[in-house]
Amino acid sequence: MPPDTSPSPLADYSTCELSDALLKLGVVHGGHISDIHMISPSPSSSIAESARLCGPAYTVRMVLTSDASSPKLNGHFVDLAPEGSVIFIDVPPEARNAVWGGLMTAGAIVRNCQGTIVSGRIRDTSEHRAASYPLFARGTSTVGQSPFTRPSQVNVPVAVGTGGNLGSVMVSPGDWLVADLDGVICVPRELAEEAAALAAQGREVDSRCLEDIKKGVGVAESFKRHRGKKPVPPAQKL
Repeated sequence: MPPDTSPSPLADYSTCELSDALLKLGVVHGGHISDIHMISPSPSSSIAESARLCGPAYTVRMVLTSDASSPKLNGHFVDLAPEGSVIFIDVPPEARNAVWGGLMTAGAIVRNCQGTIVSGRIRDTSEHRAASYPLFARGTSTVGQSPFTRPSQVNVPVAVGTGGNLGSVMVSPGDWLVADLDGVICVPRELAEEAAALAAQGREVDSRCLEDIKKGVGVAESFKRHRGKKPVPPAQKL
């Protein structure tokens, strides 16, 4: 089934606003996939603040080449990416090589992909920036994919470890991926409408808090007035 590429109401909200909404919906990690940062465009560029991704996930599961038990992929995973998708690549945490380079960006642009998120490393940074291609990753490496890792499966659920106290995030094909300067989140597709509605409410509440704080009311009092204390629903999705 092709991904839903129709405009999403999630596109109007930041990753922070959507994480707050997901927490209210009982998603214990707020959808946040930690330690993945904006690589392209440059975070210090004039367009970085407005640069963001919001689209349906096309997942790629990478394995170490020493893993002989995992399936083998027929064809290049970029050539299989659906139009309008956000390519999400899950990489074994011990891999220190890059799994995405400039030629892959060129291929993704031809296929009208919205951008790429790599739970691992990339290379050819200047090429991605020159192409104005949205790219988020954990870091960079000078070493390419072969002979260290290989793509094994596409469009399968992948569990991405976030480390620390947030646990792991499950990214399934068609889930909404949103990324900006603050990081990357995954919004389960079945929660997208509710998350957008709660993000809108949260933005309004924060606007009232900001107005009071600027008037000298104080952070604690403004929070008390507008945020209040509400019971947190039980966890729904890890």
